[in-house]
Amino acid sequence: MSAAEHPPGFTPTGTIAQAADRRRVVFATVVGTTVEWYDFFIYASAAGLVFGELFFAPAGPGIGTLLSFLTVGISFLFRPFGAFLAGHLGDKYGRRLVLMLTLILMGVATALIGLLPTYAAIGVAAPILLILLRVVQGISAGGEWGGAVLMAVEHAPKTKRGLFGASPQIGVPLGLLLASGTMALMAIIAPGDAFLEWGWRIPFLLSVVLILIGYYVRRSVEESPVFVEIADRKEQTRMPIIQLFRKHLLLVIIAALVFAGNNAVGYMTTGGYIQNYATNPDGPIGLERGPVLWAVTGSAVTWLLSTWFAGWLSDRIGRRTTYLIGWVLQLGGVFALFPLVNTGEVGLLFAGLAVLTIGLGFTYGPQAALYSELFPASIRFSGVSISYAIGAILGGAFAPSIATALVDATGTTMSVTWYLAGMTLLGLVASLLLRDRSGIPLGPDHEAEQAKSPIYGLSKA
Repeated sequence: MSAAEHPPGFTPTGTIAQAADRRRVVFATVVGTTVEWYDFFIYASAAGLVFGELFFAPAGPGIGTLLSFLTVGISFLFRPFGAFLAGHLGDKYGRRLVLMLTLILMGVATALIGLLPTYAAIGVAAPILLILLRVVQGISAGGEWGGAVLMAVEHAPKTKRGLFGASPQIGVPLGLLLASGTMALMAIIAPGDAFLEWGWRIPFLLSVVLILIGYYVRRSVEESPVFVEIADRKEQTRMPIIQLFRKHLLLVIIAALVFAGNNAVGYMTTGGYIQNYATNPDGPIGLERGPVLWAVTGSAVTWLLSTWFAGWLSDRIGRRTTYLIGWVLQLGGVFALFPLVNTGEVGLLFAGLAVLTIGLGFTYGPQAALYSELFPASIRFSGVSISYAIGAILGGAFAPSIATALVDATGTTMSVTWYLAGMTLLGLVASLLLRDRSGIPLGPDHEAEQAKSPIYGLSKA
């Protein structure tokens, strides 16, 4: 796009002037990210509730559940591939293109899962096909987040990046709310064996409708103004990933650890572990599937609100300070979770999840703005996407499987609590290593300033 083709209200400062255009960007990132993560979380919820029985039945209930959770984690191993691919395309050809491609890829994989025959129908081919489609979901998720984040933050006014950046972030709890709510509704419509036979499939097939809506909304959004400036000057980096790892490897690792501390704890709900733990008929609680799903749905609301508030707050007190408050809140939620869940009362289970998600929101809401302000404009897509993908592997990839193995080995959920507390402290330490760069210019005119190290103890030049 040439300078003459810039949309009305465009300013060469990494933002757009028209309020209506900003609202369109926020709406598009929220809707698109919600649809993307609805697809991702529908799988995790089904993995905790039915996939062990339907796709891994010969392994027995215990091992079948563990294998089911492992398929959740396998997709994370392919997120870096999606992040590498999306980062390269996003830094060379634009953020908008990547957002459209990842949305379609995720939707097709999700709908096909809803049509898969089970192990009883086609044998070992069933879990193989399930894993392959989950891998496709992982590739899509690896590329989605970076594009959505940069479209939001690079369009934002300098003083509202945290708030704008929270818009794709709240798509995650919205996706969880929609996924858990849909599953809970299907548990009512198709109770008992009907849920196992066909009820679980409907939420996957609904993805087709949601993808069409998300695609339509995202088509209405202009390309990020920062990328437009870069493209106008023909300054796209030829090999952005090589430049990223050559000059910013340590920063990528620290940024990944920040997210890992949040993601490991978050996957207690989004990865299906609590759903499985609380509804397992052979476990210590044995609650009905429906009430547990509604409790998880309710906790998605508290997660959403705290995520949005934390993004707003980070514009006022800084990203780093907001994170430090969040780690303290998250640690408190970690120690409160299982004592409340283990009461066997649905109301207290919801209370435990609600307390946990408040801390999760504070360590997730500012992440879009934080990441965007860490990396230079020409390699920013690669930087935020790859840091996020690595953090997801280190954090949430196998958190449900680890939790299951810890309880099996120790016989107590206290072992899981200490594991989650350790991940929270890891995130806290990583946050302390980073300087606050709230408000730093994001455009290509300021690459030299952006390239200065944000890591304490390293030269700022």
